[in-house]
Amino acid sequence: MAHYAATVTSPGSAAEVFEYLADFSSTAEWDPGVSEARRLDADPLHAGARFHVVPDFLGRPVPLEYRTVEIDPPRRVVLRAETRTVASEDTITVRTLRGSGSQVTYDARLRLRGALRFADPALAVLFRRIGDRAKAGLAATLAHRFGGAPDSVRRSA
Repeated sequence: MAHYAATVTSPGSAAEVFEYLADFSSTAEWDPGVSEARRLDADPLHAGARFHVVPDFLGRPVPLEYRTVEIDPPRRVVLRAETRTVASEDTITVRTLRGSGSQVTYDARLRLRGALRFADPALAVLFRRIGDRAKAGLAATLAHRFGGAPDSVRRSA
């Protein structure tokens, strides 16, 4: 299984940042590896909310339908997508920083399924590069959207 976790800070409040990121259609704005993302149902956000997300993987689009499986505003949201060949789980945790702003931890797990599962070790290396680009996009977008500069970016294994 490929795993990537990153923590970034934002000048936005935890509530603002959570609302923006929990609506997973925002991924196309901050993740350069996503060519398309849209909401498939109506507001408000809830467990069961669905999103059509198209990441580009090795030069080809891979359409996924993510579903919100847990939501605890403004702290945590968990989204999952599963196909015949891949299972993805993304957990976004937001906390208020002392003073002002918020901290976002983005934890992504990607597992190949079926015959492809034997390529999981190679996927882990590629997933780190994909994750680094997404992390940079997330930090820059949150800074731009909520004012300020991306002053703190940390990746964890």
